[in-house]
Amino acid sequence: MTSPVVTGNVVTGAVVSSTVEPQTQRSRAKADRRQAMLDAAARLFAAHGFNGVSIEDIGGAAGVSGPAVYRHFSGKQGVLAALLVDASENLFTGGRAVVENAPDGAKALRPLIRFHAEFALSNPDVIRVQDRDLASLADSDLHAVRTLQRRYVELWVRVLGDRQPDEDTAVLRMRAHATFGLLNSTPHSSSQALPRATMQRELERMAWASLSWAHRTR
Repeated sequence: MTSPVVTGNVVTGAVVSSTVEPQTQRSRAKADRRQAMLDAAARLFAAHGFNGVSIEDIGGAAGVSGPAVYRHFSGKQGVLAALLVDASENLFTGGRAVVENAPDGAKALRPLIRFHAEFALSNPDVIRVQDRDLASLADSDLHAVRTLQRRYVELWVRVLGDRQPDEDTAVLRMRAHATFGLLNSTPHSSSQALPRATMQRELERMAWASLSWAHRTR
């Protein structure tokens, strides 16, 4: 058996690079710091509003200096944009994956309801921020969020349409928005005192019952 040949930092045969792991660690650490800042910003914006929070507040809550935030974001508005665009992107791509993994469109509704309930319960601060501070985004970022939201709505419309192909598309779109209102309502209610599992179970039951009722009464 021949020994590996070392060329620079690469061990030929073992395919090991001494620079890969440090780079991976640095990239992970950078991503973790960015996420910590976004989590801190979500809490602060939800509690005090976009205009009531400074870059220094975000840095302090994330355990870094205010100027360090600028290494990741262009400014406070850039933090808000990352928070809301990332959330909309995650909602759309996650919902699309749910639909694509379902046996067929009609059977995607239950897992899609479950996915959105999980998202809403995992991101109550982001929901509060979007409801109150969406208009504080720059026009280009607002357009990005709105585009992703429309795509997500159309995922639901297609799933609902597979269950009720004769229903008017505008009605299906209205039902999707009404379901979002139900599933997104928990950050604004006292139900946060309930165990998360109970909240999710009840949200899923109500959403399914509402959409199933609409299907049966057609």
